[in-house]
Formats: sequence, structure tokens, C-alpha cells
Amino acid sequence: MDMKVYFKEDDNVLRGYVEGEIDAYTAPQLRDGLEAVEVTEGLNIEVDLTNVSYIDSTGLGIFVAFYKRVQREGGNVRLTGLSERIKHLFKITGLSELMNIEGEKKVKLS
Repeated sequence: MDMKVYFKEDDNVLRGYVEGEIDAYTAPQLRDGLEAVEVTEGLNIEVDLTNVSYIDSTGLGIFVAFYKRVQREGGNVRLTGLSERIKHLFKITGLSELMNIEGEKKVKLS
């Protein structure tokens, strides 16, 4: 399965769009796409996962690393458009308690 990652600036928010399946095979594309984001203090980033049909632990790890980098550099990131299945995956791994998902306010990762 192919995976795409792209970003567009919209009203002072950097909006990212991820499409496809995220697994060990496609994870490098996701990592490269997220690492290419130039994070500045106060930058608000929304990553839309509406078109993500599957994510494994490799993908989760990449989102955690991205989340930590954005926070460390003074930005904010929110994941949106998660299917119930993917939202459940974030919940059972405890990541929904740490990361900003669907606009919920979460604690800061250190």
C-alpha cells in the first residue's frame, strides 16, 4: 500500500495530511515527511489522519517522536480525523492521554 504525507499552510496553521497505511514498510516515508517540517516557536500544526486506514507500532513511534520534537521546539501539534479503530489504538497504548488528539488538551511530553 502506498502512503502520502503533505503539508499546506492555512490561516497560520500548518496542516498535514497523511493518507494510506502506516506500517514498517511505509514508516520511513512518514518519518521523512514529518522531519521535513520546520518547527518554529508558536507554530500550530494539525495532522489529519482521516485517510489513514491502518497504523502499527512503528507509525505510533514516529508520531510520538514528532510530537516530542514539536513541543521541544515550542510548537503545538494536534492529530485529527482518527477513525474509531485508530483512536482506540492510541487509547490502549496510553498515547491519547499524552498527545493532543481531536482537540483534547493533554499533558506535555518531556
